[in-house]
Amino acid sequence: MSEWLFARWAGDPGRVHAEGHAVRDAIERAREAVAQLLGTTANRVVFTSGGTEAANAAVFAAGQARVGAPMICADVEHSCVREACLRHRAVLPVDVDSTGRIDLDHLQTLLSDSAADRPALVNCQWCNHEVGTLQPVAEVVASGRSAGVPVHIDAAAALGHVPIEFDALGADLLSVSAHKLGGPAGIGALVVRRGMRLEPFIVGGAQERARRGGLENLVGIVGFGAAAAALCKPGELAKEAAAARRMTNALVEVAMSLVDVVVLGDTTRRVPHIVNLAVGGVLAEAVLLGLDRSGVAAHSGSACSSESIEPSPVLAAMKVDPDRSLRLSVGWSTTDADVEAFAAAFRPVVERLRSLGTSW
Repeated sequence: MSEWLFARWAGDPGRVHAEGHAVRDAIERAREAVAQLLGTTANRVVFTSGGTEAANAAVFAAGQARVGAPMICADVEHSCVREACLRHRAVLPVDVDSTGRIDLDHLQTLLSDSAADRPALVNCQWCNHEVGTLQPVAEVVASGRSAGVPVHIDAAAALGHVPIEFDALGADLLSVSAHKLGGPAGIGALVVRRGMRLEPFIVGGAQERARRGGLENLVGIVGFGAAAAALCKPGELAKEAAAARRMTNALVEVAMSLVDVVVLGDTTRRVPHIVNLAVGGVLAEAVLLGLDRSGVAAHSGSACSSESIEPSPVLAAMKVDPDRSLRLSVGWSTTDADVEAFAAAFRPVVERLRSLGTSW
């Protein structure tokens, strides 16, 4: 990785000179590592500028294949999926339960009721990016295949935290982002089922086997490959997941020691690294500011705590008050000291805010 990060030159991988061959070899070795982590072959992996582009490319390619056909997409999907579907045309929203999990019966109804106007794509995230709930991806893929509708799985929040076997799953498209597993920001990938023709989302070159134009992001790709290779070592993914589960369980234990705190989403069928809490009696924004002063970074579905002017559509779909939500996540760089910092800060922050009556 460092040899490319600090290199004074980097040849064009599309050229036949020695410098180009060296870069091409580095890119293809990274592609092999990413493919291994995703349970597929290297020729299925298309590198992109991140998970957003990968998801957009999946949606727009399906839209081009069936112009005007509706898209199936739940309100709990990430905005890069939801907004891409809305730009395509009609969206058929799937119901979700109070944990954020897709209602499979409603999905089947949408697929059967729209037989005359077959949807262009079914979208389903592997896990929810805000509350961590695992989706029934295998059942969703089976439903789509039965109805003859391609399925796109957004696995960005799951990558590096749960085993992913793309070929075994049978999905048509799967999008991921490198920074979710400790790789560089600004690099992702779209995995494309064998035999599926993918119209390029970005044109102007024959890179990525003519599936994504533009000179490859060498440093990003090599970094993605290095992170993937580290997790492909025997037992490494399970070890990381166990460590994440232990830390989020500790966060929950601390939070639940206070009254009027509940865990949002599914408390058992969730990814190991994400937990979302509903904290009664205080506004999430005030809790975030208090935690930040103690060196603890967290997030909320409240509109006040993000760049959006609207509260979280995920929590709205779950019929949860976003102004009370506190999203905590751990990753490869999280330490026990970070968990201890939260434990030391959370109770004093919440109790002080409650005593001040800041729940207006």
